[in-house]
Amino acid sequence: MNLRQAALGAAALDAGAIVVFAAIGRASHEEGILGENGWGLLETVSPFLTGAALGWLIARAWRRPCDWRRTGLIVWASTLVGGMVLRAVYGQGVQVSFVIVAGTVLAAFLVGWRVVSGAIATRRGLKG
Repeated sequence: MNLRQAALGAAALDAGAIVVFAAIGRASHEEGILGENGWGLLETVSPFLTGAALGWLIARAWRRPCDWRRTGLIVWASTLVGGMVLRAVYGQGVQVSFVIVAGTVLAAFLVGWRVVSGAIATRRGLKG
């Protein structure tokens, strides 16, 4: 797999993880995935996807898309902070308990898959 493929795969994993996070959150609050207007999931996920995109730019994630330290932590922090700031701007809830849960789940999702892939690569002798 070349670096471009790795970056595209990593971006897709990040986006998918963020969508799953938002869908679980909506379902756990009995809002329904799509909500009353059909846009519920998009309204919930868009601030976090925007934060993640900013994190990808800050980290230059396409250079080391699977590195949990140099990329994963930055993408996670940007997703969380950017998502919460945009939620506040959009008039959505930003309670302390939500920030804690979101931070934990997003860390597990966005950093976690990178840690696992790095461990697998190391075990297979594919990484330093």
